[in-house]
Parts: sequence; structure tokens; C-alpha cells
Amino acid sequence: MDASLIVQGIVIGVILSAPVGPLSLMCIQRSINDGRLHGILSGIGVATADAVYATVAFLGLTAISGFILSWQDFFRFLAGLVLIVVGIKIFLTRPRAEGDRSPHESYAKDYLSMVAIAIANPLTIIFLMVTLPGFGFVIGGTTLFAAVEFVGGFLAGSVAWWIIMCGIIGSVRSLISTGSLVLINRASGLFIICVGAVMLISILFALAGKAGGI
Repeated sequence: MDASLIVQGIVIGVILSAPVGPLSLMCIQRSINDGRLHGILSGIGVATADAVYATVAFLGLTAISGFILSWQDFFRFLAGLVLIVVGIKIFLTRPRAEGDRSPHESYAKDYLSMVAIAIANPLTIIFLMVTLPGFGFVIGGTTLFAAVEFVGGFLAGSVAWWIIMCGIIGSVRSLISTGSLVLINRASGLFIICVGAVMLISILFALAGKAGGI
């Protein structure tokens, strides 16, 4: 066993998970509105999708990574649409009062929805393909056992981050007033909508530039 691979996997997993972006805000919003476990499972969904991309990047699966990158505009367009829809839903969501027994989304739906959204973001594999060589990995020259060690560490680091972050946020939920929850939903929803819109606009400009260059 190569402990250094596991440690490097943990470090990269945390680095990839830590920045606050639209997916992080969705997990935070679920932690606040539905409870810490909903947020944690949503975060684990993101970690699962990232681990898939980490496996592809680490093993240097050229055919798969090439397919993903060749269709990245389509995947990003799809992800942008999904983010806009989700952002609108969050923006319009009425926070549940503490002790509200109204039904939540199922844990399975929390997990699977975030896997689907995160897997539609090809920027993750681009980040990993740029980052891994910097840690001394030779793309395409690694073994399956080494990949298991690295991806296991990567998944552990990412999952630990989501458990800590969503656990803390879910724990202080009772200290946040309903009015503040409304503002959090509005701000989070608006930010996610804007990120989705920027993704769509950037892709449309890129496609227009390609068409103009033909």
C-alpha cells in the first residue's frame, strides 16, 4: 500500500470540494431547509461524481475522457439549464419552520440528483487532468491498484469535507431566523441562476465564434 497516494487523494478531494460554488450552495441550502443529513447525502452525491472523473483522469482512459471533452459544450449546456431550474426552485422555496413535519425530499433523491448534476460538469475532469501531473502522476501510466488507493483517498477527503461542512451548518439551523432563511434561499437561488445563465451564454458565444470561423 502506498500511503502517499491515499494522502494525495485526500488533499485533492478536499481542494476540489472546498470552493463555494453552485453545487456547494445547493448542499448548504438543503442542510438548512431539510436537515444536515439531506445536505450530507447531497454532498456525497457530488463526491461520487467527482470520484468517477478522478478515476478516469488517474487511469488516463483516453477514449472516455476524449468523449467527455468532445461533448463538453453539450454537457455544460445541460448543466446550465439544470442549474437555472434548480436556482429558480430554491429562490421560490419557502423555508420550513423548526419542527415542521411536512415531508422532505427522499435521501435517495438528494443523492442521485446531485450525482446527475455534478456528472454533467466536465470542468471537473479538466481540473483533475491539469492537477494530477502536478502531483507527479503520469496520465496513462498508472495501475488499477494505485487508482483504487488514490480514488479511495480522494473520495474519503471529499466525503469528510461534506460531512463536516453540512454537519456544522445543519447544527446551527435552529439559530437562524425564518427571515434569514428566506434571504439565504433568495441569495443562493439567484447565484445559482446566474451561474447557469453564464454557462449558457458562454457556450452560445463559443458556438457563435466557431460558426463565424467556418
